[in-house]
Amino acid sequence: MNLYDFSARSVAGDETSLDTFRGRVCLIVNVASGCGYTPQYAGLERLYQKHKADGFEVLAFPCNQFGAQEPASNLTILEFCSAKYGVSFPLFAKVDVNGPDAHPLFAHLKSEQPGLLGTEGIKWNFTKFLVARDGTVSARFAPNVAPEQLEGQITSLLAEPVPTYAR
Repeated sequence: MNLYDFSARSVAGDETSLDTFRGRVCLIVNVASGCGYTPQYAGLERLYQKHKADGFEVLAFPCNQFGAQEPASNLTILEFCSAKYGVSFPLFAKVDVNGPDAHPLFAHLKSEQPGLLGTEGIKWNFTKFLVARDGTVSARFAPNVAPEQLEGQITSLLAEPVPTYAR
C-alpha cells in the first residue's frame, strides 16, 4: 500500500482520491487552528509556494483530538486558514488520526513510520509525514520540527526522478 491507495474528503466535502497526487512529493500534516504550533501554517505555505512547481504538495488534515484545539466546522477552518495564513495548499475535512476511528491514511502513515521508540500514536497537532514521489512514506517529524527544517529532505526527494508508473 502507498499514498495512492487512499482517498479523503476535501474541506468542501468532495471525496478526493489521493492518486491525484501521484508522482508528487507530499507533506501530510494533522493541523489545528487553536494550537501553539498553528503559526506553522505560514511555514507550510512558504514551502508549498517555493516548491509546488517542482512537484511538491502539502496535504493538511484538521484534527480535534488534541486538547480540542480544532472544534470549528470545516468551512470555518478553511476561512481561518485562508484569511490568517493565506493557505492555498489542499485542506481536507476534519479527521481522527488516532483510535478506532482514525482515518485509514493515518493508520497507514503511522504503521510505515512509527514515532519515538516505535510507538505509532500521534502525540499532538502538526505531526508531519513526508511521502516520496512513489507514494511511500519517507519520514515522520514531531510537531516541534518547523516546516523550514524539512526543506533539505524535501528538495532531496524532489530531485529524484518521477517513477514511470507515477507519471
